[in-house]
Amino acid sequence: MEFDLYPEKPTLIEEKPKSNVAVTVFSVLLFILTFLFIFSDEVNFIFNLVLVLLIHEMGHFAMMKVFRYQHVRMLFVPLMGAFVQGTKEVYSQRQSLIVIGTGPVPGIIIGTALIYAALFVHSGWMVDLGILFLFLNILNLLPLDPLDGGQLFKLMIHKNQDLFLLIFSFVSSLILIAAGFLTESWLVMGFGFILGLRVRSLQKQFYLRKRLAEEDVTYESTYKDLSNRDYHQIKNAILEDNSRMQQYLEYLDQEEADQLIAQQVSGTLKSPVIRDAGLIFKLVLILCWIVLVLAPIILVISGANWINEHYAWYFEYLSNK
Repeated sequence: MEFDLYPEKPTLIEEKPKSNVAVTVFSVLLFILTFLFIFSDEVNFIFNLVLVLLIHEMGHFAMMKVFRYQHVRMLFVPLMGAFVQGTKEVYSQRQSLIVIGTGPVPGIIIGTALIYAALFVHSGWMVDLGILFLFLNILNLLPLDPLDGGQLFKLMIHKNQDLFLLIFSFVSSLILIAAGFLTESWLVMGFGFILGLRVRSLQKQFYLRKRLAEEDVTYESTYKDLSNRDYHQIKNAILEDNSRMQQYLEYLDQEEADQLIAQQVSGTLKSPVIRDAGLIFKLVLILCWIVLVLAPIILVISGANWINEHYAWYFEYLSNK
């Protein structure tokens, strides 16, 4: 009956990004050259930064491969950082949380090991690298979008996820802008404004999905599994909210128009997630998160005298740099 009422949805032709080592290497080189152009006297720091980011992203990359994500690739973005992409038709909440955690955890372990190992060899370089490992990976655990800490907490939420994501991203944007202003870091502030642009997109998505839910449209689905009825309901909602797209479609042939609409519909869909992370798993994860974020701060404050005694040589090293 559905096929009589609703035409068959068009086949979506997806361009899947390929795992290309050459693209990753090129992005790393571009990242390094950009930093060298701006900070030409900070060569050691730049290569340390690349090493820290590389190990962090390799954690994500390795677990995505273990869990058989498709089209996994790593890219470095000049002046911003790095990220790993990968896709699955249906995501596991437990696996996704593990993928997130395997980014910062190895870096925190390595950073701690480097700082303690430096005690025996009195290597200032090892302490610098260890601090950078700890700083960036612990910073990445802060519950801000799009950091790993933010991704972790978003995955914990099930009900009203779109509203939570909208508010979460908006607050994250404000915090980054404020932090950039207070620290006079225009890069951080700019990143906050960029995130603010994403908030506007999330707001449109929130209202669109809210409307679809009221019309009993199943939008938590893969495009392949989307019914013809739901496809056309989503299509109509998108076109009603976007008059410019309607006008643009008039200049395309039928096949191009179908593909454009199919891409828009696919972008509106919410990836299915199997909620297989139990309460105990979540509690253990939150406890680990608290320990990893707060433990270094507590140790520094409580062990200030011990640090001054055992790392006096490091402070001398810094004064001579």
